[in-house]
Amino acid sequence: MQNEGMRTAPRVELSVEDRDWLEKVSRSRIKAVRLSERALIVLMAADGQTNRQIGLGLGITEEKAARWRGRFVAQGRIGIEQDAPGRGRKPTYLPKIVSMVVRRTTRQKPEAATHWSRRVMARATDLSASTIGRIWRQHGLRPHLSRTFKVSNDPHFAEKLEDIVGLYLAAPEHALVFCCDEKSQVQALDRTQPGLPMKKGRASTFTHDYVRHGTTTLFAALNVADGTVIGQCQSRHRHIEWLKFLRLLDAQTAADRELHLILDNYATHKHPKVKAWLKKHPRFRLHFTPTSASWLNMVERFFRDLTTQRLRRGVFRSLPELIGAITAYLESYNARPTPFVWTASASDILAKVKRARSKLHTPR
Repeated sequence: MQNEGMRTAPRVELSVEDRDWLEKVSRSRIKAVRLSERALIVLMAADGQTNRQIGLGLGITEEKAARWRGRFVAQGRIGIEQDAPGRGRKPTYLPKIVSMVVRRTTRQKPEAATHWSRRVMARATDLSASTIGRIWRQHGLRPHLSRTFKVSNDPHFAEKLEDIVGLYLAAPEHALVFCCDEKSQVQALDRTQPGLPMKKGRASTFTHDYVRHGTTTLFAALNVADGTVIGQCQSRHRHIEWLKFLRLLDAQTAADRELHLILDNYATHKHPKVKAWLKKHPRFRLHFTPTSASWLNMVERFFRDLTTQRLRRGVFRSLPELIGAITAYLESYNARPTPFVWTASASDILAKVKRARSKLHTPR
């Protein structure tokens, strides 16, 4: 501690976590410049420098160094992340104007368009585009974004949900639970020109156009217990291919175990020949997800990982090359499998679906 003009600067003591965070912020090119400067003030204060020394070192006033030193001592990280209340120019628009902008954004659509932009809303309200942007940020409105959804209307939704979640949370003893599905029409896409590798300051590149070399369908069964995946690529996804995959499951699992398969309502899974085969193999038990509820099938998580990690940026010059890449991915995945852990209870999911249905049927 040192005296500065009859006042003593508060001592700054940093935990390892606080110091790491402050050092990252002070070097960041993404964070605001003022936040990086505040982080440097606190780091210099923690190293024993006086407010005068900090001011001279950073080219700021001694009062500014003292202010942010004090804010950190009193409030921690929040003290330097947030500006003091009441600072800055006050907004010049009235609350009723804000209410009008929010109401038009959420309840109306612009003429000849599907959603608002800042400039279109500015023309419609005689406000500036920056004012519209400020109001939208304050109220968490982002009209340029949208998300898809589908609420299941399956009349047996509750019982199917409870059945499947029950398998996830408490599988039958001496039984194996598999999440099964087909990833159909996986395309072997070759780019028309070689891409450029990633380097400092530039992302990797590939051409927007491509050449198709055929498609394959991946049949996959995710073992809920250990996370391993049994997979097979086939040319089509009819009941013939599904039966072939069932025989593969039969061959690659212990004969004394019951097999509980979670799958969707695709007609292939219910074909008469499939039903006849299942009668001869009673250890197979099928559990169908509700309609429009593919998110209940955990193999979809595996398909997502396969797409993002291997397929989306892949370059495949032939169909065998694509199938070889999928096979190699399966082998690598199964060498270090990680089970997907289901945590949501059936009652919580039912409550969310009930709220969603009530909103859908609420008049606007």
